[in-house]
Amino acid sequence: MMRQVSDYARVFFMALSIAALGQTDVMAQQDARTQVVQKTKVVFQISDGDNRKWDLALNNVKNVIKDMGKDNIEVEIVAYGPGVDMFKFESPAASRIDEVIKMGAHVVICENTMRAQKISKADMLENLGYVEAGVSQLIKRQQQGYAYIRP
Repeated sequence: MMRQVSDYARVFFMALSIAALGQTDVMAQQDARTQVVQKTKVVFQISDGDNRKWDLALNNVKNVIKDMGKDNIEVEIVAYGPGVDMFKFESPAASRIDEVIKMGAHVVICENTMRAQKISKADMLENLGYVEAGVSQLIKRQQQGYAYIRP
């Protein structure tokens, strides 16, 4: 009788172990389904007054959004120094800037540069953001895990 009880106990504990393993597998599958996919993050530096570099940068932004998918990437353009001219109303790149903003890119302009060059927000395109210091913004974004691109 004692042997019979220990056989039943052994079977019971094996069944319990199998059930626990199955539950762990179900929980792992649920975790995998609910896991949030992290977006790729990239920051582009615009600090040159060269129209060809502006075109290159805008092409890069447009291409990365198309390639990665608008919902899978966060793109920020940080402009300072001579690069701020790219974002003025009279800029030859104005329509292309509007296009990348509509695609989901976020643009921030350095207010230190604007003060130094006596530029006001009224001189700038719409839908832009502003930061105190462009270089500091690049540093912060890199610390936050953004890939850094300088075309």
